[in-house]
Amino acid sequence: MQKKKFAIIIIIVLFISTVLGLQLDSFASANPDSSIPALSMPVEYVNYTISRINGTFWAKIDGNYPIYILSQSGCASSVELPMVYPMPPQTTNIHVWLGDQELSWSNYTQSNPHALHHTAIGDWWMINSVLSNVSDFFVIKIHYEHPLETVNGSYLFLYDLNISPYLSPQSTKSTAYFTIRIESNTADLYAYTTETDTKWNPIDFTITREGSIEIAAIQMRSEYDEPLFGDLVVVFSSEQVEEFNLWIIPVAVDVVLIILLIYVKRKTILSALSSRKTSK
Repeated sequence: MQKKKFAIIIIIVLFISTVLGLQLDSFASANPDSSIPALSMPVEYVNYTISRINGTFWAKIDGNYPIYILSQSGCASSVELPMVYPMPPQTTNIHVWLGDQELSWSNYTQSNPHALHHTAIGDWWMINSVLSNVSDFFVIKIHYEHPLETVNGSYLFLYDLNISPYLSPQSTKSTAYFTIRIESNTADLYAYTTETDTKWNPIDFTITREGSIEIAAIQMRSEYDEPLFGDLVVVFSSEQVEEFNLWIIPVAVDVVLIILLIYVKRKTILSALSSRKTSK
């Protein structure tokens, strides 16, 4: 039973992170007879809200991760499971829920400086938390916010999609659904998948609108024993029309009013002078 519990702990540590992959390999090599449970995440839902705050684009992310334990049914009901999750630089307002219960978390990289997660746009730090009293099915929800990176005048963000620990002969497919709401005027929006730092592959997406909000919908389907797409990167440029209108319209109105005021005052003075000359 202790081996089974330890196996569950090790594989949950892999959640959305490849950094600790060697721990699983080491455990399997040292315990060839142990039965490591398979995890499944047939779907995941990731919602982005992109907005401009004080001149800087920020992303607010809400991830919803339904996870199944496909083997060792019933053994995980009273086990505490460590979880790690990578975070972009300058991430703030982090919240982690197991179902409806909010969990505490800590800075895993701060305690372990070498525990960094490499992505195509740089190394990310990681948080860790503990999942208590999980059953064969549980839902993790994570919220966090971070400023977007800028490259050559464009804005971009990356989502770290590490789905391989959740694909197996028992659960061969998984689909990630991304909904990206952009609350600012943008242009030249592109989406890519990337497995390396240099090779980015364009990916299709759909665009709809809700008033002034642009909504991009992206699906990434992964399959066991098939090449994986890698991470998702979204790139766009900003149109300045919205910000321009915010200050130029009132300024233009003030200028016009001042000109009219000067014109009226000048006309009044000239009229008065003309009246004096006539009276004489």
